[in-house]
Order: sequence, then structure tokens, then C-alpha cells
Amino acid sequence: MRKNQPEVDEVKGFLYLSEAGKPLVAFQWAKKFEYAVLHHNRIYKKELPKITPHICRHTYCSNMIKAGVNPKVVQYLMGHSSSEITLNIYTHIHLEDVIEELEGVECI
Repeated sequence: MRKNQPEVDEVKGFLYLSEAGKPLVAFQWAKKFEYAVLHHNRIYKKELPKITPHICRHTYCSNMIKAGVNPKVVQYLMGHSSSEITLNIYTHIHLEDVIEELEGVECI
């Protein structure tokens, strides 16, 4: 571990730093995602849609809720001020999710 690591909110040891040794910011991540999608789409027939770091936040949140993680825990991990934001804005379900959930319910 480097001695002079940057610190944000008293946390050190960032996984990804810029060449200047600073934590990568949203714009830099967005550019990396854009490059990766363009590179993939040049090579493969089935193209990827636009993917952004923010889309990854929504996917992470949805997957955590689908895995059964307590919404208050997901709220904390996401840094949201309320679980309503977590559940109503960041969590997405699809028809397949509904079907899978209902298959486990016994009809009376």
C-alpha cells in the first residue's frame, strides 16, 4: 500500500486511482465505460447499449433487493436519505422477476 494515499471521508485505499494518484471521478469513469462499449461494439455483432456508472448503481441496487438484502441496508450502502428513494427510484423489477416471485407462492 502506498504511504501517501488520498483520503476521502477518512477512507484510504481506493481501488482505482488516476495516473496523478487521485481517486477517479465520475467523468473519468463515464469515459472508461464509453470506451469499453465502443470497443465491444466494433468487435461483436450484438452491440451493447449505452452503459454508464449511474446505470451500474441502479443495477447494483436492484440486484441487492432481488437477493433479499434488507432495504434499509441497501439504503445505507447506496447513501440514500430514505428507503423510499432506494425502492422507488433505484430498484427496478421486470416481468420475469414478478413471475419468478409468484411461482413460489402457493394458491389456496
